Amino acid sequence: MQKIKFLSSLLIAVVIFQGCATKVKTEEYNNSAEAWYQKIGDSVASDNLDKADQYFVSLKSEHANSEYIKESIMLLANAHMDSDEYLLATFYYDEYIKRFGATASSATMQYIDFMKIKAAFLGVKKLNRDQKLIIDTINSASGFGAKYPNSEYNPLVNSMLIRLQMGQYMLNENIASLYDRIDKPEAAAIYRAKNSTSNIKLDDIAMPESGIIDSFFDW
Repeated sequence: MQKIKFLSSLLIAVVIFQGCATKVKTEEYNNSAEAWYQKIGDSVASDNLDKADQYFVSLKSEHANSEYIKESIMLLANAHMDSDEYLLATFYYDEYIKRFGATASSATMQYIDFMKIKAAFLGVKKLNRDQKLIIDTINSASGFGAKYPNSEYNPLVNSMLIRLQMGQYMLNENIASLYDRIDKPEAAAIYRAKNSTSNIKLDDIAMPESGIIDSFFDW
């Protein structure tokens, strides 16, 4: 008799557990766009960006034309920026441009283009490793002022541009010096020729006491 009671209790417990599990699982799909947006916001607030990204995928899958997608993209882009996740931030900024760039205001596009430059700038960690990123970011920063001549972001973009150009100049100079030391003057001349067209001159650069080129990117 005791055995029968135990098995009955166990069966009831299993049924209750399965019901709860099904309920929890059900809550992870077939939500309204507003509910997904709320979940994204709650996850960002609790610093769980992985979960926020997953909820965004669900929002996009279930409500492809929802206005909450625009708000979610910007929310996630800025959240990843704040968490120093610059590649993911850039992904979301690019997603915004792809979806809404044609109808976005000039102010919004200025902001996004600025944030993409900032993300790329902050994403530079090692000059010798991130040379392509540096060159691409210099090109983007150089074109920003022409695209938005009256932008409030121009002083910040120019500051980043100068730092990038200084870093590129010193990288070229260090490579040229290395070739000098191993008696390859032709190779050294190539890198010094790159610097000859730069707006930055060696006398403009205050050399870091530590001798580390990457200090140009310290804020």
